[in-house]
Amino acid sequence: MTLTRELQGTAAIEAMFARAKAENRAAFLPYFCIGYPNRQESLRAIESVAAAGVDGFEIGMPFSDPIADGPTIQAATQIALENGTTVRVCLDAVETLREKGLSQPMLMMGYANPLLAYGADRFVRDACEAGADGLIVPDLPPEEAALFADSCAREGLALVFFLAPTSNDKRIAMATANATGFIYVVSLTGITGARKELPAYLTDYIARLRAKTGVPLVLGFGISSPAHARQLRNLTDGFIVASALIRAWERGFDDMRALAAEICEAIRE
Repeated sequence: MTLTRELQGTAAIEAMFARAKAENRAAFLPYFCIGYPNRQESLRAIESVAAAGVDGFEIGMPFSDPIADGPTIQAATQIALENGTTVRVCLDAVETLREKGLSQPMLMMGYANPLLAYGADRFVRDACEAGADGLIVPDLPPEEAALFADSCAREGLALVFFLAPTSNDKRIAMATANATGFIYVVSLTGITGARKELPAYLTDYIARLRAKTGVPLVLGFGISSPAHARQLRNLTDGFIVASALIRAWERGFDDMRALAAEICEAIRE
């Protein structure tokens, strides 16, 4: 590493939420898959969006069976795999981004199988050394938290767990007891993908979770526009945009950069 950041890991994520809260808004964390459409262009996209003023990143590591993801992300991750993008390539990409000066928190998002094949302890150690701040594993239930929890605690990395509208009180308690950094709140039952409207029940849903935990809540699945960002500005602690940015990228680099900038502007109005 050639760049030393003042804060890393969970401390960097806490500072991110504190800054957003002080500005009376939610934090914006875009998703990008390393290796799509190729390694260099994925880094270019992340650098460009970082310059637009986003708060953090969900860094996608491609997997052949991304069960939580919709067709847009599935297609992108398949191309990334065909380009030879491995876990190691993704870690190297984060290190490169840090060397280029990007300081926003980065959470590695990937499925359990390739991470376990790489070695859980080894992955967490290498992720920390590369400059990552946390880990998001969609198919890791809190019952299996021990697979990564000790390593993340040792390295100071966040370990994020998911809650959905169908989560009962027992699941909420289990997820919030194990999560560090934030809870990934799934906005709807289903897979990722851009939607025209966010669910009408979001306010009650978020209030239900807030009553049970003080862990920051970051909403994902279906968020696709500046209008959605305005709607979430004072509802959640953060939100993730994925498929909409990939679709914008498919229309052209300038469209992707413009969408990110418009969302950044919407939460700061």
